[in-house]
Amino acid sequence: MRKWVVLAAALVGLLLCASAFADPGNGKGTNKDNDTHVQLLAINDFHGHIQASTPGTIRYVDKDASGDAVDINAPAGGVEYLSTLLKQLRDRNSNTLTVGAGDMIGASPLVSGLFHDEPTVEALNALGLQVTGVGNHEFDEGINELYRMQNGGCVTSDPTTCAAGPFGGALYRYLAANVVFSGTDQTIFPPYKLVKAGNAKIAFIGLTLEGTPLIVTPTAVQGLEFRPEVATVNALVHKLRADDGVRTFVVLIHQGGQQNPPFANAGKFADQPKGFADVNGCENFTGDITPIVQGLDQQVDVVVSAHTHQPYVCPNFAGTKILMTSAASFGRLVTSIDLTIDHQTKDVTAKAATNYVVKQTLPKDPVETKIVEKWEQLAAPVGNRVIGHLNQDILSARDTPPNGVTFAGEIPIGDVIADGQLESTAPSDFGGAVIAFMNAGGVRAGLHFALQPGEVGRSEGEITYANAFAVQPFANVMQVKTLTGAQIYTALEQQWSGTNSVAGRRILQVSHGFTYSYDLTLPENKVIPGSVKLNATPIDPLASYRVAMNNFIGDGGDGFAVFKDGTDVLGGDVDLDALVQYLMNHDPLPYPELNRITRLG
Repeated sequence: MRKWVVLAAALVGLLLCASAFADPGNGKGTNKDNDTHVQLLAINDFHGHIQASTPGTIRYVDKDASGDAVDINAPAGGVEYLSTLLKQLRDRNSNTLTVGAGDMIGASPLVSGLFHDEPTVEALNALGLQVTGVGNHEFDEGINELYRMQNGGCVTSDPTTCAAGPFGGALYRYLAANVVFSGTDQTIFPPYKLVKAGNAKIAFIGLTLEGTPLIVTPTAVQGLEFRPEVATVNALVHKLRADDGVRTFVVLIHQGGQQNPPFANAGKFADQPKGFADVNGCENFTGDITPIVQGLDQQVDVVVSAHTHQPYVCPNFAGTKILMTSAASFGRLVTSIDLTIDHQTKDVTAKAATNYVVKQTLPKDPVETKIVEKWEQLAAPVGNRVIGHLNQDILSARDTPPNGVTFAGEIPIGDVIADGQLESTAPSDFGGAVIAFMNAGGVRAGLHFALQPGEVGRSEGEITYANAFAVQPFANVMQVKTLTGAQIYTALEQQWSGTNSVAGRRILQVSHGFTYSYDLTLPENKVIPGSVKLNATPIDPLASYRVAMNNFIGDGGDGFAVFKDGTDVLGGDVDLDALVQYLMNHDPLPYPELNRITRLG
């Protein structure tokens, strides 16, 4: 039997291609029936969080010595600890493959994002990642940049590429089964990867959500077509069974869902009367992944899902007999999936999964430490620059817990971002904006008064450039457009209509002086007539207003198609620059009043 070729000592466990695992036995003793035991180690939504300080914490249920449930809220993540845990898990089974389900890069903290995620690719190479599906954030900088991530190379006009020397690209393989060049059947990356395990074959099919064009900048995916998930997977399953004799199928898909209260641990924790989701649970599950998995061919064995940043393990999801998993986000969890493959039929006869917390009490992997420290040193002169101060946390919906986020969906740091965008674009020679809208999905972090676990480079109460970068990492460009009052009403309705009626509410963050009320129980339009006001004056549907937004929603992203119809477009600052200048102008940063959006039902 052929053996995996080791690329380098630093790339422990990284396998070159679909050759062969070791013989059955796998460190678990000899099996009289010669069944093959395979372990998959899965991560998703890593988003360039290589440092131990940026993933933050994760909340999970553990048991104390007496067996009672214990609420744990602890620091987790960081590639140095993630690598150690992966090595420990690999030691249990020599037949191990490390896989991902997309968004390995994109929306990354400064230490990686500043260098176009070259640090993350280097860290994932050393981590031993072998194959991953693409996610929507892999397309943030366009297909050519994604090809550079895979194949390597430098951009001569951009000194933030190859800042640490030549960039060789990813040693792991991207898969994109449902992404083709428009008008063709040619996928941008291979649709699947075959791996030999004992005398059986495992097919890994990688793909992203069909709705990717709705949540990335439209120009970044121009010329690409994103096809339906179910039809794509099922066609490949049929082909691979017929042509290659494959009987084991693992889908790496960038789509997901979430568990919902009440949970089984309800009432056990004073601050969580409805309980909270066990990282290995699958309670009251909802989400866009549900109809996808329900529609998959019954030959699919495992779905490694992603996108929602939620943890779950669903052994027999929705009665499909498919094992579905997700490892939350930012490298805070690793999913270990154990498969038993029958020696004769080549079918999976048993499967189970467990999410393990990447605890920061683990030893650090010295190879990853060197990688992180190298890029931190390169980023430090920019990232550690103090640009402001604050007296209390001003958080996002992504923080744990998301303190201050209102029932209506108003986010404290979202108000700050919108105010900064308005201040940047209000001067007449910069657009003359009177309103600014910010998409909630682009609000990636909050600002913290205290230092976070592992954070260095600032003192308590300081705001650094790195902190601001974590809040606004996309480098979108501000635009000012003229919209009618009627179009503004339409934009507000598009928060929960059109494509957002399926994707869920996407509440726009709004600048100071702009207020409105809505009621989701209303049968048709949800915005309360006459409640939309600018500086206490009702918006006139027939009047025109200069409105600021980033180019992502300006091009119709997140389902806000009406913004494309704006006229007299004027470009402005990069959104991060607008935020940084606002933080410098308002030092110390006051806490927003959170009185701009009202939800009545």
